[in-house]
Amino acid sequence: MNTMKWLMQREYWENKGMLFWAPAIVSGLMLAFTAVMLIIGNNMEMHINGDSLSRFHEMSAAQRHELANAVGAAFPMMATPLYILMAFVIFFYCLGALYDDRRDRSILFWKSLPVSDVTTVLSKVAVATVAAPLIVAIIGFVASLAIILMTSLALSFHGVNVFGDLLSSTNLWLSPFRMLSLIPIYLLWALPTVGWLLMVSSWARGKVFLWAVGAPLMTGALLAWANYAFKLGVNIEWFFSQVVLRLLGSVLPGAWFIFDRSAQEAMKHAPGMENDPAGQISGFFNETYASLASPTLWVGVAAGVAMIAVAIWMRRWREEN
Repeated sequence: MNTMKWLMQREYWENKGMLFWAPAIVSGLMLAFTAVMLIIGNNMEMHINGDSLSRFHEMSAAQRHELANAVGAAFPMMATPLYILMAFVIFFYCLGALYDDRRDRSILFWKSLPVSDVTTVLSKVAVATVAAPLIVAIIGFVASLAIILMTSLALSFHGVNVFGDLLSSTNLWLSPFRMLSLIPIYLLWALPTVGWLLMVSSWARGKVFLWAVGAPLMTGALLAWANYAFKLGVNIEWFFSQVVLRLLGSVLPGAWFIFDRSAQEAMKHAPGMENDPAGQISGFFNETYASLASPTLWVGVAAGVAMIAVAIWMRRWREEN
């Protein structure tokens, strides 16, 4: 465990720019943009259950409570740009995780240490699937809380004090714990992309991005051509959505709603989803947890573990670029 800890710290030190500073800078820009919009937004307008409220001081106590409850429920989603950025960060981190060591010949130094290839590769998997999401989640919490406080302050200037209702909202206090509970689920869904990128990173002699992205896309294109030319009867849409897209896009948070059709249908038909932000957020978390029962998830986990095993084997025998 101590070795794993130091290996993960090494990964963080070497990639601090993308793992910490990139989301920190984006969160700073989000706060700056929010502040500017609140300052220049003199005619603030909000819609609650389809009703426009151009004058906040006309809100009733029930409407203020509903507003605070909706804001508390939407707390995690305020950092959505950070989660999208996280997908790109993890993608390119995994893409260069094993290739860069061979390219700059530092692999010879690391192999001289009493650290196994299994531990080294697993430390990179842990950074991609646990450390990076945790860092982004913490930065996202801080940014979202700052946005909520700035928005609440702006509302107070318009005659509406929502601080009391907001701080008493259960959704607000539960949101950070809900987001942290998604990290293990994200880990499982992200394994196919993480495994594929690490496998390519351990194998490719150059043009890693081209191999990682081009190979699945070209395979899909050739299969589509063969299916059309020779009437193979292959479901091309399924191949692209469940193979190509899973290899390249599983690191996107919430991607399970793309791959798991049952979760899509459940979200569409969940009761109380229309005009109810709190219900929509609650439905999102409920269906996310329910995706653990999806066979699609566990097939992807098995494939991801297999590709990580190949990456470990390739690192052991492919020392030169």
